[in-house]
Amino acid sequence: MDNHHKLASPLQEGLTIIIPAFNEEATIQRVISKIRSLADHFLFDSIIIVDDGSTDDTARLAEEAGARVIRHGRNKGYGAAIKTGISLAKTEYILTMDADDQHNPENILSLWDMRKGSDMVVGQRMQLIHSPLWRMPGKWLLGAMANYITRQTIPDLNSGFRLIRRDIALKYLHLCPSGFSLSTTLTVTLHSRGYDVSYVPIQVNKRVGNSTVSISTGLDTLILILRIATMFQPLRIFIPLSIVIGAFGVIWGMPIALSGRGVSVGAMLALVTAILLFVLGLLSDQISQLRLERFE
Repeated sequence: MDNHHKLASPLQEGLTIIIPAFNEEATIQRVISKIRSLADHFLFDSIIIVDDGSTDDTARLAEEAGARVIRHGRNKGYGAAIKTGISLAKTEYILTMDADDQHNPENILSLWDMRKGSDMVVGQRMQLIHSPLWRMPGKWLLGAMANYITRQTIPDLNSGFRLIRRDIALKYLHLCPSGFSLSTTLTVTLHSRGYDVSYVPIQVNKRVGNSTVSISTGLDTLILILRIATMFQPLRIFIPLSIVIGAFGVIWGMPIALSGRGVSVGAMLALVTAILLFVLGLLSDQISQLRLERFE
């Protein structure tokens, strides 16, 4: 089979690779070079490097390596850089990956092969520990919450190595934050809305340089997941809270009532709170459905 025939299929659908970069001069050319070394086996429409306000030579080196470079005048965040790249892409599929040499370009082929029948394909990191130890408890909590909200087991919640149909990404891009939580948001959103999400096992390299992820990033992600829950599955939050608080009120007030001392004020407060949460959940669910009609 000649190379022209092998490249025909990807050319029809098209793929744009989007790489956000902030002060990645040590690795950016190596990453681009690795991607371009696959040219005999795969066809890329373009490689877009979104330079997110770097203060080093990231942009210049990326241009020298032959990538299309888009510059942010200031550091806006990982999510903002991804949004910029998606808005400029013209292909049916987009793929995001990091500029710090963590992701192996060879795995792009595996994600591309899984695109049929999938709305998003995520590179599932197979290392038991692929983040600093201090971040693992927070990642476990976020993963548990995401699994509960979506009623599914999500193998990798926030992998930055993913292929997604551009039209679907654009549909929900307004929900995504400008920070690192963009990947988490897309994952939870697509699972919640019933899209086909596939996972491909990958190995990641040790990143070059220091990560800018902090504890505040995790807290922002936690708040974001709660926001997504109230937007897509509000009853999954409000109904359990209502039941727990209502049951607490009954257990608290029952002994007092049976002893003939009337109704406990605390028990009444708990029961009223449970009823209000139940009603608030129903209202949130109605608002959620009305909002979804605008975008779906």
